Amino acid sequence: MARCNVCFRRCEIEEGKKGFCGVRSCRNGKVVPDNYGKITSLALDPIEKKPLRQFRPGSAILSVGSYGCNLRCPFCQNYEISWSEEAWQYERDADTVTPEDLAFTAGFYRKKGNIGLAFTYNEPLIGYEFVRDTARLVRKDGMVNVLVTNGTAGLSVLEELSPLIDAMNIDLKGFTDRYYRDVLKGSRKMVMDFIEEAVKGCHVELTTLIIPGENDSEEEMRQLSLWIASLRDVYGGRTGKDIPLHISRFFPRFHMTDRDATSVRHVYHLAEIARENLKYVYTGNC
Repeated sequence: MARCNVCFRRCEIEEGKKGFCGVRSCRNGKVVPDNYGKITSLALDPIEKKPLRQFRPGSAILSVGSYGCNLRCPFCQNYEISWSEEAWQYERDADTVTPEDLAFTAGFYRKKGNIGLAFTYNEPLIGYEFVRDTARLVRKDGMVNVLVTNGTAGLSVLEELSPLIDAMNIDLKGFTDRYYRDVLKGSRKMVMDFIEEAVKGCHVELTTLIIPGENDSEEEMRQLSLWIASLRDVYGGRTGKDIPLHISRFFPRFHMTDRDATSVRHVYHLAEIARENLKYVYTGNC
């Protein structure tokens, strides 16, 4: 048996078994990521799709995903590779590449405007070892690394990756413990701690998806944006008020089809509330 230290669950994993994320397993008494180098998605995307609005705007970035996740968002837009029954088939079926292969591919697409590599689509931190090993090579080749994450990881993981990452988009999915615990099966405190440290090391933008009846109150958005504005020692000499926040519209999907899409008007209204505290607030999916 071995203990995984990636996230707040600190899964004790029996030999040959997997932790909650479905990816980290115990082999010979050590925790290892079964999805190391296993690629389910690869696309050259606009940087704005991550979403990042203030990092190399107008650029393209090669985006890569694996499988597995350490949250259980019932509305997941990438459920086929994150935590549905379909996701686990990729342990057998996903293409396997080395960090060298992926870094070479990122360099190959320079001629199409690629600036680097974005680790995205599923949750990259549950396989942070592959992110680390690949990001070192991408950085050595003079290209950038982007991380799109739910922020559900300990500071030891962030400390290992932070010197290699140029920009992050981190989900701050809501601002109540109830929502994180009961709906997402996560930890708001761990995400807040992760964000508080991440903003010191690289360019960070945050995303909040607005779910009707869950995290869509004016008061919650006011408290969320106030907390962001209070962050200190922000990368590049900025303040918390300078951190971009993306407020996105929900559409029913996966296990959450019991409610309508978020009203566009309400998304715009919540964005106005966030602008009471933040300089840069963007709306998405509207």
